Amino acid sequence: MKIAIDGPAGAGKSTIAKLVAEKLSFVYVDTGAMFRTMAYYFLSNGIDTSDEEAVNASCDDIEIRIAYEEGEQHIFLKDKDVSAEIRQEEIGKNASVVAKYGKIRTRLLNLQRKMAESSDVIMDGRDIGTVVLPDAEVKIFLTAAAHARAERRCRDLQEKGIACDLKEIEQDILARDEEDMNREIAPLKQADDAIYLDTSDMTIPEVVAKIIEITEGKRV
Repeated sequence: MKIAIDGPAGAGKSTIAKLVAEKLSFVYVDTGAMFRTMAYYFLSNGIDTSDEEAVNASCDDIEIRIAYEEGEQHIFLKDKDVSAEIRQEEIGKNASVVAKYGKIRTRLLNLQRKMAESSDVIMDGRDIGTVVLPDAEVKIFLTAAAHARAERRCRDLQEKGIACDLKEIEQDILARDEEDMNREIAPLKQADDAIYLDTSDMTIPEVVAKIIEITEGKRV
């Protein structure tokens, strides 16, 4: 069985998907981490992510591997576990830039679909229900007001001891929304058969319970 969760930056897709996967014993696939790993590679090697030609030229040199330790996804760049490093705000911004490029998306699409062939999976991203897993039995478009998303992101950073500027984060989120929705290849949009779920005023347990309820309804 496949569950596709799409939505804008900061909507809580990864947090929700992990918890749903744990409760349903599904494999969680964090597609955003794959794009972030690509961006991390380019930035670490001095490659300008806005230069599509340079990005494409280096794309084939990137070796991404995903492993699961105690049920949690870890992503490796060759032999280095970069799961923590790729969560930096700067990496996220550049991930949205490289996600516009066809060669990057094709490279990761094959990996994502292969992972969904052998297990019950829950996958989150921007185009899971529309492009990656169009045949998913459950499709959720998870969103929240930009201010609510900014508050959540800032709170997460503060809990990790990282200083943040709420207004700046909200502006970044709005900019990423604009970029994700208007990119030429696989833009962020709600699949025709996806359920729209606004979590602005919902708690995490409430969102998890709702998605499980929807999933169980599909199994009947």
